[in-house]
Parts: sequence; structure tokens; C-alpha cells
Amino acid sequence: MARLNVNPTRMELGKLKKKLQTARRGHKLLKDKCDELMRQFMILIKENRQLRSEVETAVKEADRYMAVAGSVVQREVLETALLLPKQEVELEVTEKNVMSVCIPEFKTKYKTGDSNDIYSYGTAFTSTDLDGAVSALSEVFPKMIRLAEVEKACQLMADEIEKTRRRVNALEHIMIPDYEETIKYITMKLSENERNTTVSLMKVKDMVLKQSHNYH
Repeated sequence: MARLNVNPTRMELGKLKKKLQTARRGHKLLKDKCDELMRQFMILIKENRQLRSEVETAVKEADRYMAVAGSVVQREVLETALLLPKQEVELEVTEKNVMSVCIPEFKTKYKTGDSNDIYSYGTAFTSTDLDGAVSALSEVFPKMIRLAEVEKACQLMADEIEKTRRRVNALEHIMIPDYEETIKYITMKLSENERNTTVSLMKVKDMVLKQSHNYH
């Protein structure tokens, strides 16, 4: 705690009491915000772990299919088969506000609604394993998008939690104690001045009474 360098007057005392009240109210609001951010952050972390596990499993399965397809079909044939895709995806990025944190939202829009358009090739010169790889990646694609969304949200919320914690700690351990210490000092100083003033007045009164008595 450190006492602020202010004049020990009633005016300063009133100002400091208002600042202390504001600081305490701000501390409570920021603490509540930090708690809510942490609650939502933990929900996202749980979802992130689940999504990452599912995505990694699906990608490994697609890799396995692709490895088998590559062993039975020439590489040039595979590259040609995947050269001109029928399906296209547009990604729209918007934002939503969560406790003053702007979190991105990703929305996908497919060129066609035909599920078979994920296959950009005929089946004459390819294998069913290539179909399996394409199908696995197509199925996991929405989860990949959601995973990217969740991971970015976690990053942004973690940054905001850290900032909010620093503000809470600054108020709790520096500003509020400094205000309290200074208010205590000014209060004691004013009380001391009042006592000194009272003593001085009593002395003056005694002097006046003595002078008045001697005069008579």
C-alpha cells in the first residue's frame, strides 16, 4: 500500500471516497466478467479437445485410404482425378460479441446441393479407396471449420481473460488499498487538526477569561 500525494483536506477526502466507491464497483464488475469469461472458455476448451480428436481420427482415416489408393493407382491418375473439382465452398466470416470479445463465426455455402459432387472423377480408372479418402475428408470438413472457429475463440478469450485479470489485480492490490490508506491518513489528519483547533480555542477562551477577570 502507498499513500497518494494529496492535500489532507475535506474536499480531497470527498473526492477519494467517490473514487474508492467507483473502484470497488469496477472491481466487482470486472471480477464477474472474468468469472463468466473463464466459464465460457472452459466450455470451448472441452469442445476444442473433442473436435480435435475427431478431426485427427478422420484425417488419419483419409490418409490411410489415400495411401492404399496410391499403391494401386498411378500418381498421375490420382492427380488428374482430383484436378477439376465439381464442388466449391464459400466461407463467410462474421463476428459475435461475447463479454466484449469479438469471436469469429464461419459459415459455409456449397456451390451445389448434390452430395455426389464431392467426387470430381469417374470410377473407371480410380479405386474405391480414393472414394473413401474423399468421403472421409468431406464428412470431417464441417468439423474442421468449427475447430478453426473454436480455436480462434479460445485464443481471443484467453487474451481477454489475461487482460481482465490484470485489471482486477491492479484494482484489488494497488488502487483500492492506496485509496483506503490515503482516506485513512486524511481522516486522521483532519481529526488531529480538529483536536488542535479545539485545544487552541480552549486556550484562547482561558486567556480571554483570565484577562476579563483581571480587568474586573
